[in-house]
Amino acid sequence: MISLTHYLILAAMLFAISIAGIVLNRKNILLILMCIELMLLSVNLNFVAFSYYLNNLHGQIFVFFILTVAAAEAAIGLAILVVLFRNKRSIQVQDLDEMKG
Repeated sequence: MISLTHYLILAAMLFAISIAGIVLNRKNILLILMCIELMLLSVNLNFVAFSYYLNNLHGQIFVFFILTVAAAEAAIGLAILVVLFRNKRSIQVQDLDEMKG
């Protein structure tokens, strides 16, 4: 049977992979956004696991709010990437320093 510890270890591994992805890859904005999404999903896994094992629905309800914020972040992030690519023909982080606004 899968216990709470198994879920927590899986969530910790996902969180560590996302942190490593952000630290190791600081050049590509798209991969940084994907790592942030993975980080949010690992937090959601913790909320659902604790909610299930404590017989409380508050954690599962909170997940819906996090998913809403993640969807908005993905939409705005991709819109910024499209504008950046149209102006600079690249999605590298170094190109953000050159933008004027």
